[in-house]
Amino acid sequence: MGSGNGGRGVERLTDKAIQAWLKGDRKAGQKLPDGGGLYLVSLPSGGATWQVRYSLGGGAPKTYSVGPYPEKTLAEARKARGTARAQAEQGVDPVALRRLERVEAAAAADDTFEHVAGLWLDKQRPEWSDIHYTKSARALERDVYPALGKLPVAMVTTAAVSAVIEKIQKRGGGRRETAQKILQHVRSVFRYAQAKGMRPDNPAEPVVEIIAAAPKVKHHPALLKFDQLGDVLRRAETSNITPAVRLCHRLIAFTAVRIQNAVAARWSQFDLDAEVPTWTVPRDEMKKSDDREHVHRVVLPAQIVADLKRWRVVQPKNAIYVFPGNQGRDHISRESIEKALRETLELRDLHTAHGWRAAFSTRCKEDSEFTHELVDLCLDHVTKTEVARAYDRGDRLQKRIALMKWWGDRLEQAERGGEVVPLRAAC
Repeated sequence: MGSGNGGRGVERLTDKAIQAWLKGDRKAGQKLPDGGGLYLVSLPSGGATWQVRYSLGGGAPKTYSVGPYPEKTLAEARKARGTARAQAEQGVDPVALRRLERVEAAAAADDTFEHVAGLWLDKQRPEWSDIHYTKSARALERDVYPALGKLPVAMVTTAAVSAVIEKIQKRGGGRRETAQKILQHVRSVFRYAQAKGMRPDNPAEPVVEIIAAAPKVKHHPALLKFDQLGDVLRRAETSNITPAVRLCHRLIAFTAVRIQNAVAARWSQFDLDAEVPTWTVPRDEMKKSDDREHVHRVVLPAQIVADLKRWRVVQPKNAIYVFPGNQGRDHISRESIEKALRETLELRDLHTAHGWRAAFSTRCKEDSEFTHELVDLCLDHVTKTEVARAYDRGDRLQKRIALMKWWGDRLEQAERGGEVVPLRAAC
């Protein structure tokens, strides 16, 4: 290697030559070569920075940034050139290696995304149920930490967050909602990082723009008039469907429960002999578990209690499921109910199992003076645990009993063919 400022070999520069160049007229991007791929590059600010040009296996040239002059001296720049070129000759990309080293160093520190997310989760925990906390933590572990977890929270880019969210959405199967919920968590983690002074911005905010548009809601067909509902019940009683399917459909009609809870109902969930007969569905078996802690308690109308008691007598004493299945199945399927309505009762595009929930909501809200909150509670649409628990005791429990009696009596009257007058319930 040569030295000085006159040759064309390696180590052409001296500090004196560099100072003279810096004082002269320079354009941004102008280079002062030292040889061996090391350059001092002029910056728009007037300063200069060291860069090393290298290639891997004869590929396209790449640039390795060493740092600004004079913070990085000529001797340090030459040493960095030697290291970078030696790594390149061994097939190791020095830029990628430095990035990896930074990530590994950050992983040992307390400013990684995963560490900050953990602090945020700890802050949220007192306000959340155990179920909601566990689901949120697992979602971050499954979908976010593999890509972002080891990165310093200050280094995470919007593009990196977008890649995580797009990957979730591409899994299909209703993953839009999952992507949306996880993005909400990621945005919150970065807001927490902002509050702690770890970064000035929130790279997850713009990512809301890539969340897929919500699909158009397809409403379940439903018959809403009592005379129509009574006709469905009469036809179900005389049609060629199995006793288990018939009674399960009847349970759905008289309680407005979701079909998945009805077909999988277990005898242990029912208290048919209590002063107030109830059916208690665990929260983790409901469609929406979010952050609610309360179980879904169904007050049973007298009509369905009588039906279930008669059914219980003819079932094996050790039966687990109320509506046992056949061909090795634990219980009847959702499709058995839907098919009975769709084909046997010829109600395709007219009424479904879910239609009973729509009928219950419409008739109770329009034909009675029961509060909308009470009706929504019976449909498991009340999200506040303290509200739901309040309706499990005292005067509010009496209102629930009255509502389900009102519904059961009017369905029974409609089934018998009588005209149901929308009397206003006293409540």
